[in-house]
Amino acid sequence: MSAYCPIIGIPCRLDTSGLYPGRPVDAQNTAYTRAVIESGGIPILIPVEVNGVMLDTLFNRVDGILFSGGGDIDPAYYNQPHLVDNLSDIQQIRDEHELRLIRMAIDKGKPFLAICRGMQVMNVATGGTLYQDLATQNPNTIRHDFYYSDEQLPRNYIAHNVQLEKSSRLYNILQSDRVPVNSLHHQAIREVGSTVQVTGRAEDGVVEVLEIKDHPFALGVQWHPEELYSESAEARKLFDAFVGVSRNGHGK
Repeated sequence: MSAYCPIIGIPCRLDTSGLYPGRPVDAQNTAYTRAVIESGGIPILIPVEVNGVMLDTLFNRVDGILFSGGGDIDPAYYNQPHLVDNLSDIQQIRDEHELRLIRMAIDKGKPFLAICRGMQVMNVATGGTLYQDLATQNPNTIRHDFYYSDEQLPRNYIAHNVQLEKSSRLYNILQSDRVPVNSLHHQAIREVGSTVQVTGRAEDGVVEVLEIKDHPFALGVQWHPEELYSESAEARKLFDAFVGVSRNGHGK
């Protein structure tokens, strides 16, 4: 392994949980940073307030970007009104920040891994739309929202399998066309963006993997591999591959 540790930028979310009342905190879950570190990368958090020339400068200095899970994207960004009553944690400043970053990463060939909400941002950034609430708008699907749980299931609870296209980058990484995953989302891809390709689906047809061909590494997954890192070889292989491509592209 190269001695160089690639710098992986992770955009923040605003934590308004009330621990510091009236003082939003730039934050991110440690599961993401730990997974990056374990795979040989150095995570740095990108505050939502960094914009304009400063964001361009930071973008140019990182070797890869990880787009994390989190709250819902404002439906205005995919030209819809609010159609359901359980949209939560909408942060327009975060939406604007991540949409710009992911479009830059697509345009400039910067490696990125997009997880859960991150994959949805990837889809919206390329002109796609979302189910605002999957259970309401597509009730024939299996359950995906295991973070809404009276059973207090852990975040690494395996909910279903994902079937991968054998021509996909993720199949090549994992050397398997079937992946057991956790499931912590209530929204999902509806209309697919113009430049992304669906390469994995749940057994009910819900989109679980998006990729962009002819890009160094542009991969979105609907589940949370960072929560599976310690026990899942597939999760470790995914992070290792992302960090590895970011390392190999250093200086380009």
